[in-house]
Amino acid sequence: MTNLADLWPPAALRVTSGDLELRMPDEPTLIALAELATRGVHPEAEMPFYIPWTRGTPEQVALAVLRYQWSVQARMAPDDWSLELAVVSGGEVVGKQSIFAKRFPLLRTAESGSWLGQEFQGRGIGFRMRLLILHLLFDGLGAERATTGAFSDNPASNAVTRRIGYEPNGHDWLVREGRPAQNLHYVLTREAWERRPDEHRLDVQYVGLEPLREFLQIT
Repeated sequence: MTNLADLWPPAALRVTSGDLELRMPDEPTLIALAELATRGVHPEAEMPFYIPWTRGTPEQVALAVLRYQWSVQARMAPDDWSLELAVVSGGEVVGKQSIFAKRFPLLRTAESGSWLGQEFQGRGIGFRMRLLILHLLFDGLGAERATTGAFSDNPASNAVTRRIGYEPNGHDWLVREGRPAQNLHYVLTREAWERRPDEHRLDVQYVGLEPLREFLQIT
């Protein structure tokens, strides 16, 4: 009998290190992710996201998570894709980690983004999940560069980015909730990734990697 992963290989992806796992969310995981977002991702006075999807009633926030996940899955193609992976720690859904790219088979560059439920922040999970996605990107998918960004008034995210080894790569200004906000850019090259310290080298297991590479036409 045909299953979903036979038709859509990203559904089978699992990236695991110890008790931490990144996986494409099935329906129960997606519901848990939406419910997690309703309990808070950041302090009310802050906005770390360009699109303020965390504003609104719990129902509006949950629906924003669902709609975004469905939209990126529907348009996934080799030249324009986004892996929006649930972060599971000790069997519990704690956040989301993503990488997205255009013309990756040629450019070998992808951007990462993430969020972590407030109740799970300050435990080192954010650092580990970002390392784990970079293992997938560089070691699993053969990237040459990883990029990321954060607003200048998001010190926690910027600190983790620099700790991982990203280098500053300029900035721009965006309109965030009706006001200008400085957005900082970073880049991590393959050379810098391969020079990373031993404590940044995780023991990683992959499930569904080769079918995903074929689906995305990565050779």
